[in-house]
Amino acid sequence: MERQPERPAVRLGLPKGRIQSGVFTLLADAGIRVVQGSRQYRPTISLQGISAKIQKPQSVVQMLQAGSRDLGFAGADWVRELDADRLVELLDTGLDPVRVVAAAPDTLLEEGALPRRPLVVASEYRRITTQWMEQRGIDGRFVRSFGATEVFPPEDADCIVDNTATGSTLAANGLSIVDELMRSSTRLYANRAALDDPERARTIEDLVMVLRSVIEARQRVMIEVNVAADRLERLVDALPCMREPTVANLHGGAAYAVKAAIPRTELPVLIPRLKELGGTDVVVTQLSQIVP
Repeated sequence: MERQPERPAVRLGLPKGRIQSGVFTLLADAGIRVVQGSRQYRPTISLQGISAKIQKPQSVVQMLQAGSRDLGFAGADWVRELDADRLVELLDTGLDPVRVVAAAPDTLLEEGALPRRPLVVASEYRRITTQWMEQRGIDGRFVRSFGATEVFPPEDADCIVDNTATGSTLAANGLSIVDELMRSSTRLYANRAALDDPERARTIEDLVMVLRSVIEARQRVMIEVNVAADRLERLVDALPCMREPTVANLHGGAAYAVKAAIPRTELPVLIPRLKELGGTDVVVTQLSQIVP
């Protein structure tokens, strides 16, 4: 039998730090194992045709932009900050959602807004911050921070630009949000050149499909319910399913079993509604993957 040529290896950048846990769990839920072993930054990955390297998210973006990585996970904030125009967003995982915001001490604010005077603004995001200052007409000086940006005011800066998930760290440091610059989450990006290579593109598309199936499954549950024949149509009409529900005859032919994948957020309203419409024996099951 003729041996099929191997696809070129796709070079995957995996993130280090805060967003790593969510990415590794997503891969594991898709059946993909990442084993770090003694070579912590060059793990093995149980997916043929893909090699991996662990780097800081900022470095993942830079290496994707340079072309030494084909595929990688990073926050949208760093893609924007590093102006990575060669990157193509393939998948928003929805993991680690944050807002990039401007915040300042309450004592500085004038009726909830920044004062109209020269300000010192501290941030890790030079490009995002300076663009915001220009757009808002803020006359001031940018100061680069290297972590713990929230502690700069009031002695070392008037205002900061930082990312926040809940705003609790800002509030604990006496800071109030005065503007939102963007929203970010962990996303999967590819170098445009890798997508132009048919073999690499196939490997990348297969990975995206598998990961998307996990993300879709996390947002839905399988609901199963029995219903009498004369109430079937009304109950089916109430189901917010992906396409059409699966309907099967129960023993004896007097009732049906109905099964559908529905948005998880619909459950609190839907279950009482199904009971009202004559549904019985309602069962809700966690899903692992959904491939439309």
